[in-house]
Amino acid sequence: MTPTPIIAVFAGGISSERDVSLGSGRSSAVALARSFPTQLFELNSDALPAGLDPSRHVVFSTLHGTFGEDGSMQRLLDAAGVVYAGCDAASSALTMDKTLTKRAAAKRGVRIGAGVSFEAASAPSAESLVAELGAEVVLKPNDQGSSVGLTINRSREELAGALARLTPGSWLAERRLVGCELSVGVLRGAAMGVVEIRPKSGVYDFASKYTVGATEYFAPAPLDAAMTLAAQRAAEAAFAACGCRDYARVDFILVGDAELYLLEINSLPGMKETSLLPMSACCAGLDFTALVRELVLPALGRFSEAASR
Repeated sequence: MTPTPIIAVFAGGISSERDVSLGSGRSSAVALARSFPTQLFELNSDALPAGLDPSRHVVFSTLHGTFGEDGSMQRLLDAAGVVYAGCDAASSALTMDKTLTKRAAAKRGVRIGAGVSFEAASAPSAESLVAELGAEVVLKPNDQGSSVGLTINRSREELAGALARLTPGSWLAERRLVGCELSVGVLRGAAMGVVEIRPKSGVYDFASKYTVGATEYFAPAPLDAAMTLAAQRAAEAAFAACGCRDYARVDFILVGDAELYLLEINSLPGMKETSLLPMSACCAGLDFTALVRELVLPALGRFSEAASR
């Protein structure tokens, strides 16, 4: 008989999103403990925690950013023989890179905006970016979440200043798209509800995400049935194109009435009760406790299969 595994919740980590992750992990651990034996691990390094046992643990990670979402943690878990929920190493690494994500999704017919990726050390000039992308340019790290480092530059002079202040790493410059931001949770390949995001500042940046009252959320989004379905189908297509597994969150911007552009895929999205993935799940009839249970069920199946070999 296969023993009942302990759900090992990973939180914290080494990225700029550590505090966000701690909130996600603590909320998830409380909810998971209602259904399963659960143990919370708060990580402080890019190593697996001591005491993790492949014969006893199934990992549910809420690590965001570097190490957690870029495939590094997943590769360590694979090497250690530890079963985990969520995207595998390859799809985690792919979706961490916004440029590669969009290229993969575009091959499945998902619309993407114009953009240029580059390393900070060899950044193009403001003049060349404006010529290619238009007068208003969004700059963002190519491999960070939570809108860390995002700037909107409304003139060539603003853009030149932002380029001069870039920190080392991979960056993405995109033509600014103005419209309605949408988020769609995907569970085992099937889209859940569509959530609309309305930041009061007009920009969904780090402050808008994590300042109480700075953003309004509408779940479900006030879209007609055809547009809701289009967003759900696009989310499913992007999820499949990137080889995602178990669950993810797919973000879009809707320009006008029908032009839906992919922004990014979050392979380990925020998991507080008020986060976007739980909002999307609520539209599909899943409360937070039911959602976290659904998120770990495929991994529990993989654990049972491995134990029976």
